Formats: sequence, C-alpha cells, structure tokens
Amino acid sequence: MKTQKTNAVRLLEANNIIHSTVTYEVDESDLSGIRVANKIGVEPERVFKTLVTRGDKTGINVFCIPVTKELNLKKAAAVCGDKKIDLIKEKELLPLTGYIKGGCSPIGMKKHYPTFIDETGQLFDEISVSAGIRGMQIMIKPDDLVKLAGNNFVDLI
Repeated sequence: MKTQKTNAVRLLEANNIIHSTVTYEVDESDLSGIRVANKIGVEPERVFKTLVTRGDKTGINVFCIPVTKELNLKKAAAVCGDKKIDLIKEKELLPLTGYIKGGCSPIGMKKHYPTFIDETGQLFDEISVSAGIRGMQIMIKPDDLVKLAGNNFVDLI
C-alpha cells in the first residue's frame, strides 16, 4: 500500500515532530481498533481512537482513548467544564473535522478543537493514532501528541 501524505502527517513534518506511519489493509466490514492493532503488530492498549463530542456549554471537544476502552462521558464532561456531553453523530464527523469514521485523527482537523488524551498514553514510549485515513496509523510519542494536538493527559476511562 502506497503511503499518502495526509494533513496529520504534513502537520507533524511542519512541526519537526518525530513519528512514523504504518499502513494496513482495510476491511470495511470491520473497522475495529483491536483489528487495526493486530494488523499493525501493536498491543491494542497502545492504539488510541479519536472521539468527537459536543458539550452543553463548550461545544466540540476531542478525546483520544485506547481502542480497548470506552469513554467515560461524566469524566469527559468534567474535564471540559460541561455538565453533559454526547458523542456527535457520524454524519457530523466529516463536516466538523474533515475526517471520516475509522480515519479520524486528533491531528490536522479542519479546526483546532480542545483535545484531551487519556492518561494511560503516558505508560508507553509510543502510541498509535489515525493518520487521517483508513488504512494508515501514526506512531508518535505521547508527549509529542499532547504538545501538538492536546491540552493534557487526563483520566477519561
């Protein structure tokens, strides 16, 4: 599979952030993060999914958590200063972020939204996030991801 330069990769390069990309064959019938982890040869706990939410006060917020976990909406709302947040509808993802389901990266969205990375990311030298398309992941140091895309490491699960 030919490696593409996505917005996320371009942004990493423009900021001189060390990273690597890994490509894999996409199975459109199974976009599971655990399947992605298996395909790229990484423990599932190191592969982070990107979730986009809308809060009752703050609007759009982005959360990155391990693919093996579920976002705790109460913790996420508290981090943002909201009383309540909900995941956005899938049809809203592309217009808001420029990305599609299974290819949403916390890096290089159409607009920079407050982004929070689960604290478990600090347990690893490198974690994986989507490169902005299905079939490609970025391997990056968690601290570098926070510097570029995130606000901080927080407890989200």
